[in-house]
Amino acid sequence: QVQLAESGGGSVQAGGSLRLSCVASGIRIANFCVGWFRQAPGKEREVVASIDKRGTNSNYTDSVAGRFSLSLNDLGNTVHLQMNSLKPDDTAIYYCGADYWCSPILAGEAAHWGRGTQVTVSP
Repeated sequence: QVQLAESGGGSVQAGGSLRLSCVASGIRIANFCVGWFRQAPGKEREVVASIDKRGTNSNYTDSVAGRFSLSLNDLGNTVHLQMNSLKPDDTAIYYCGADYWCSPILAGEAAHWGRGTQVTVSP
């Protein structure tokens, strides 16, 4: 059974940093495409960052490019999302999603989902 577990969320002031982690069980995460998604109250879910198999390439939505970065820890079966220079607009529940194929991730979908972690950024 595939399970994804997010951690690392919390409350920070604008300009602060958080590091989210997505730990996988039941799969080797390096063999999957992984995305970090977020959903703010009253808004649709959006994909903010994605990394392909073996962490070769990563993509970021314009609003987080240059502030967020992804990394793959194969030994730990974990994908990290480092978030710097956080803004109040980054406030949302952040979800980790994994799929054997990358196109669903880029389209905002995934075969496997975590339960999410709350990120709150105050002005």
